[in-house]
Amino acid sequence: MIHPTAIIDDSASIGNNVSIGPYTVVGPHVEIGDHCVIGPHVVLRGPTVLGQHNRIYQFASVGEDCQDKKYQGEPTRLVIGDYNVIREGVTIHRGTVQDQGVTEIGSHNLLMAYVHVAHDCVVGNHVILANNTTLAGHVYVGDWAILGGFTGVHQFCKIGAHAFTAVNSVVVQDIPPYIMAQGHNAVPRTINSEGLKRRGFTPQQITAIKRAYKLLYRQGLTVAEAVEKMRELNADEELTPLIDFILSSKRGIIR
Repeated sequence: MIHPTAIIDDSASIGNNVSIGPYTVVGPHVEIGDHCVIGPHVVLRGPTVLGQHNRIYQFASVGEDCQDKKYQGEPTRLVIGDYNVIREGVTIHRGTVQDQGVTEIGSHNLLMAYVHVAHDCVVGNHVILANNTTLAGHVYVGDWAILGGFTGVHQFCKIGAHAFTAVNSVVVQDIPPYIMAQGHNAVPRTINSEGLKRRGFTPQQITAIKRAYKLLYRQGLTVAEAVEKMRELNADEELTPLIDFILSSKRGIIR
């Protein structure tokens, strides 16, 4: 159902069984997939592609021009997957030509109230961004990561898969996979063992990750030395994402 007060641009594409609430604006070059529910007073601007079974709550602004002062109106995009929940007051901006020109959000994510996702961010799948979390431009968030309320992430930082940040954390360097971080600036505290259990990691895998954490953060080794010792522990390859993340980090990992 599309409410009669909603404003839908002629170039917008609306899928099957889509609900659009009162006073919502759907702008040019917006594609809304099947079975989406768009609440009242939402603004969707394009070029934006919204997959299937997404729900967007009131007062969200999705696909707006970015706040980067270098942006000069170039035709950049926002691409959102399926089964996402975007709560009240969330803002998500399109990309810039200084990067790949696209902001990407995967599937099965929960963006709680007043989250901000800036230009050129890449958010994976099954991610939770708690209330008032803010991602600056060019941030990468891996699958199953959880960012606690009021977490702020500096531009170009990467958050690894299954990582976790506590409330009010300020992230200025990369957080490797599996790590729980907290503080201003965020520092490692332990591994996200409870989250790993919920995701089906075996006790043996979790033990290997704990050993890797101690090598990286508790034994006074350099990062290179820790990585070499991790390779020796990597019998079931559960440490491969951690090793690859560390070796590819450009901002450096939290220590």
